[in-house]
Amino acid sequence: MASGPPQDRPVQAGPPHAGPAQDALDVAGAAVAVVDARGTVIGWTRTAEELLGYRAADVVDRSATRLLHSREAREAPDDGDGPGTPGTAPSPLVPAWSARVRAGEPWSELVELRHREGHGIHVTLQASPLAGPGGRTDWFLSAAPLAESSVRPTMNGVVVRSLLEGAPIGLSIWDADLRCVWLNSTVERQSGALRHERLGLRVTESLPGFDTDAVEAAMLQVLRTGTPVIDHEFRWIAQDLHQERVFSSSFFRLDGMDGRPLGVCSIAVDITSSWARERLSVLSEAGTRIGTTLDVMNTAQELADVAVPLLADYTTVDLAETLPLGGEPLERLESGDGTIPVFRRGGVASIHEGNPESLWAIGEAVYVPRVSPFMSAMTTGKSQFEPIIKTGPGSWLDNDPGRRRVIRETGVHSMIVVPLRARGTILGVAVFTRNDTKAPFGRDDLLLAEELAARASLSLDNALRYTRERTASLALQRNLLPRHLSGGHAVDVAARYLPADLHDGVGGDWFDVIPLSGGRVALVVGDVVGHGINAAATMGQLHTAVHTLADMDLPPDELLAHLDDLVVRLTEEDAEPDAEDYSTPVMGATCVYAVYDPVTRRCTMARAGHPPPAIVFPDGTVTFPELPAGSPIGLGLLSFQSVEMELPEGSVIALYTDGLVETREADIDVGLGRLGEALARTGGTGGPLEEVCAEVVGTMVSTDASQDDVALLLARTRSLPPDHVVTWVLPTDPALVANARALAVAKLSSWGLDQLAATVELIVSELVTNAVRYGAGPIRLRLIRHVALVCEVFDSDDRSPRLRHARAEDEKGWGLFLVAKLSHRWGTRTAPGGKIVWAELELPLGAAGP
Repeated sequence: MASGPPQDRPVQAGPPHAGPAQDALDVAGAAVAVVDARGTVIGWTRTAEELLGYRAADVVDRSATRLLHSREAREAPDDGDGPGTPGTAPSPLVPAWSARVRAGEPWSELVELRHREGHGIHVTLQASPLAGPGGRTDWFLSAAPLAESSVRPTMNGVVVRSLLEGAPIGLSIWDADLRCVWLNSTVERQSGALRHERLGLRVTESLPGFDTDAVEAAMLQVLRTGTPVIDHEFRWIAQDLHQERVFSSSFFRLDGMDGRPLGVCSIAVDITSSWARERLSVLSEAGTRIGTTLDVMNTAQELADVAVPLLADYTTVDLAETLPLGGEPLERLESGDGTIPVFRRGGVASIHEGNPESLWAIGEAVYVPRVSPFMSAMTTGKSQFEPIIKTGPGSWLDNDPGRRRVIRETGVHSMIVVPLRARGTILGVAVFTRNDTKAPFGRDDLLLAEELAARASLSLDNALRYTRERTASLALQRNLLPRHLSGGHAVDVAARYLPADLHDGVGGDWFDVIPLSGGRVALVVGDVVGHGINAAATMGQLHTAVHTLADMDLPPDELLAHLDDLVVRLTEEDAEPDAEDYSTPVMGATCVYAVYDPVTRRCTMARAGHPPPAIVFPDGTVTFPELPAGSPIGLGLLSFQSVEMELPEGSVIALYTDGLVETREADIDVGLGRLGEALARTGGTGGPLEEVCAEVVGTMVSTDASQDDVALLLARTRSLPPDHVVTWVLPTDPALVANARALAVAKLSSWGLDQLAATVELIVSELVTNAVRYGAGPIRLRLIRHVALVCEVFDSDDRSPRLRHARAEDEKGWGLFLVAKLSHRWGTRTAPGGKIVWAELELPLGAAGP
């Protein structure tokens, strides 16, 4: 201050409410007052009032002697309402201090002050001279209370180091021209500058390396408005240590009794260590908030959300094309402004609503100049640090007018670009910027940004690996599941598949409809244990194996037995040679297999540890056949049995996986009851199966994500008209082969299939001849017309014929070879009492079946 306040104008240090600025003094327990050279109190603060109980009106313009808890002070006259009487002649504080007061030098001492209620309070009193009017010296007093245990007698009296001298709080007073008029020794230690080098200078002249312009702007704001600035963070390079230090500074105005501003008091606390702890807390928080899901885009957004506002005012996370984000490939995009599409925006966060700093929305392609910090980070794998962004001519912004415009409009002034690297691959870049925060990024901010990016990169890589595996699993499952189901003329079919919404991803549920010989059809639903690509791969193996076994026309129980044997064998082959229990299956599944014959309207079913099928009769009655459960596939128990039942035309066969009927909250019996009700309500109406299928799944599966994969296959039975099937029983007489040919040709003529007569005549001749030659008992010849023409010959010999590739000079072995050449498909299957050899021919155009 250029001159001290008049005697009749006491000073209030800060506004009456003091606010958080005064709280900083409270941390050190200091009460502040101003006393003139005669010992009259001319300034009083809220902390002084809280310490001694006197209000400003009680002490200002009165002697400070009455504040001392001494015999002289107690015996002095008092008006009973305060420490002194207005108008009385002031006296020195104590005689022992007179020499120090006359010398005008700072001093400190341990004294006992008197509380308004009469008891004493031991304090450390620090006095610093202030220049008053007319050359008068006033005194700035700081009193910090001491615990009783701190007061110890010594041979030279009570000697205690001043609390403010050792406290980590720097106190400075600046006059109305913002020139330093007083500071404590803590400020000297903090700044590395001696006291005489600071007094009389502005902050911009005395603290090189500091963000002095911002500090002086804050002080000027306080001087003009009177509103304290609290906990403003500043960083600077200490001259003695050559390292960055962080200070939390608060400023409050010093006003006279008339309310006119006299100057500014500043409080500076070195928070370098607490700042480091704060950064550690940021990293700890990042560990809990980044990587909570296995979604790439969500992980990128989590990084942006953590960084704002803890580190930056605006953050973007832009991902490279190596991540499967969808959309048009970046290399196909073009730009005419000198920028190129390199990233896709994965996450963005800003302290401003609406992200005004962002040129692109999440998911959009991000364009950058070929020469820019973003490309440098991408190509070199090193962070790009611009504490102050250069926007003038010659900078990289010359080729990026969009970013230049946004930087100028939003005030972005500092930037860090960190590559997102994991396992040697650059996944993208994270960009941190500041606009509202006036302090630029420092080296510690760069380290923090790099640590955040490193943690996020690992989470992104995990999400990427999961996404790739899930994508592969979905692709594998989609390719293995049938795209177009057809039951031919045997059944109408519809199916639904719902994958579980689990982190494990795709499961192993599958279904299929397989055409068989004789117009029959096989219905199969299976469920592989587990989720993910392994389950999908196992499902693919079983799906292929079932197709192969179905082509052998095996009965359902035999097919499941062969499937079980195959899985056990594969498990043993894949087991570790040194494993103690290498026979324990690592592949497991359940399955239900049904064969429906539209000629006889009979359905044969067997299951392997799978939920039982449901049958919906045309009248709406629902039943679950008593079908032996069997053991799951892969256990090697071979406990499978088939059940055969006749179904009226229009019945619905429902096969499903346990995800449709089982939940964590209810037993499977409850689920079967609900399924029966849903099928009874919809399945017997004769409506489109697609609608029935959708309604059943909608009823059984809640709107929330299913806890397991769900597969449902519905098949409504049909039957072939009687005039599309003909059967003849022939004796085992070679002479009747010609008669069999004639019967077949005549029937073809009645069906309008004369084009196939010659081929059918040859096939019937070969099949009947073999039956007569190798079989016994009656021979049955059957022709079936549906989507194809089928010739079947039954004989009592259960040995299956083997196709031979006869050589030109061979006289035998041509029969089945010719049948295979002339037919579209051929085969053999077992039947009660023998076997059936069949051949299938495609119908001519325009001669479709029923």
